[in-house]
Amino acid sequence: MPIEGSYMAVEYLHHIDSAMKEVQYNMKYEELFAPDVGPENPLQTRHQQTHKNMLSGFVEEAHINDFQFENQRRIFNSYGYALDPTVGCSPDEAAKKAEGKTVFESTKERPSVKRKRRRKDNPSDVEGFLGPWGGYIDEKRVMKPSEEEAVELEEILAKRQKRGKQVDKPLEEKTVLHIKDTVDYQGRSFLHAPQDVGVNLRSDSPPERCFLPKTQIHTWQGHTKGISNVRWFPKTAHLLLSCSMDCSVKLWEVYNERRCIRTYYGHRQAVRDVCFNNAGTQFLSAGYDRYIKLWDTETGGCISRFTSRKIPYCTKFHPDEDKQHLFVAGTSDKKIICPTCPYPAPHQTARWLLSLSLSLSLALQHLGAVNTITFVDQNRRFVTTSDDKSLRVWEWDIPVDMKYIADPTMHSMPAVTPSPNQKWLACQSMDNKIVVYSAQNRFKMNRKKTFSGHMAAGYACTVDFSPDMSYLVSGDADGECYVWDWKTTRLYKKWKAHDSVCIGVLWHPHEPSKLVTAGWDGLIKYWD
Repeated sequence: MPIEGSYMAVEYLHHIDSAMKEVQYNMKYEELFAPDVGPENPLQTRHQQTHKNMLSGFVEEAHINDFQFENQRRIFNSYGYALDPTVGCSPDEAAKKAEGKTVFESTKERPSVKRKRRRKDNPSDVEGFLGPWGGYIDEKRVMKPSEEEAVELEEILAKRQKRGKQVDKPLEEKTVLHIKDTVDYQGRSFLHAPQDVGVNLRSDSPPERCFLPKTQIHTWQGHTKGISNVRWFPKTAHLLLSCSMDCSVKLWEVYNERRCIRTYYGHRQAVRDVCFNNAGTQFLSAGYDRYIKLWDTETGGCISRFTSRKIPYCTKFHPDEDKQHLFVAGTSDKKIICPTCPYPAPHQTARWLLSLSLSLSLALQHLGAVNTITFVDQNRRFVTTSDDKSLRVWEWDIPVDMKYIADPTMHSMPAVTPSPNQKWLACQSMDNKIVVYSAQNRFKMNRKKTFSGHMAAGYACTVDFSPDMSYLVSGDADGECYVWDWKTTRLYKKWKAHDSVCIGVLWHPHEPSKLVTAGWDGLIKYWD
């Protein structure tokens, strides 16, 4: 019978999971507080074996009077102590010093010490009358720091200057001439365009019809690192200027022997951009060492240098003939600066002004580094693009943007090229597309002209037009060169041009089917 009774007691006892949150029936006390049934986990730590009602431990709700809590908080802020709820706790030193006072008890007022004023209020004393401007007797009107304070201030200023970005001293410029015959039989330098190449390089009219290039005809080697930009010699395009990450700028022949004519050294870090003036006698180079340098193309001498203590991402001469002493540069601190280049003084034509002065700094409108500057509308305006995924149009000499184009669907556009007829702007967008904006009046995006199919996200691969505006050509992150039809936006041709990124593409302005590609493999290739 005892065995059966105990069996029946166990049989009718309802066992409940300890992790259960809700019970659907009314339980007895013996069932609710019955011990846990089953084997214990031998691998549990002491912390896991403790009784918990939440993940991190056991929490009990405590009811505190709001007035008492605020009272103790203010006492602690005023006197540095508060009542300890622990039983049998002796008062600390702060409480003894304050004699257990609270914020509601009155304290002794501070002795009032009034400053004595200079009293000369007699208006009949014209020279000695002070009135309310007399001041106090112990007042010091001279704010010059003492000798000790001056030494401390000098130390603080010296530390602040060390913390700021230091601009290295400009590297001593030098040049290397790679050819012996610098002049021809008539005494003309290499800047003179050749006339025996079968093409009229001085013509203003483009070729009647352009064709797609089919094969590689030459490779220029000389740069030890990747090339960042290439530029044609103005108008004639018989010379090619290239800047590289090996901190050098090189000038190449396009015709005849296609030699490297001259190398220009003057930057401590990679050269980002180069730009010729209208005559081609000078060019600008912008480097990551925060310097913009003006070079003489023929002699290789550095005429002048300029720095705004920020990295110049792009630089461009003003295209007008009467403004060749001005250039603009987009910098990493979201600004567009306009220094003045050295130019011959009217009364001393042989003397160069070697100082650079900041003549214009456009208002801080962009929210990111300025990547490109493109002159439009007969050089009265220029367009800038930035890392802030916007396009802004500026009037020359007015430091406020006249047009602001931004859209949630827009991406950064690090390369912009105007069309030969100056009506369109082809922009390399970071969503692997080439978008087109009108370069006149409204600067509206042309939705029908979008060129896609290449992979250029993350790289400033340049874009160029054929002289007759029948083709649009662009580089690619995989080293390929793409050619699209301008009217139909259909991809005509693509080919592997470089082993690394094809960063620069230029179509010859006088040749119907010749173009130049430059890549991060350090090579410049000529295609026909």
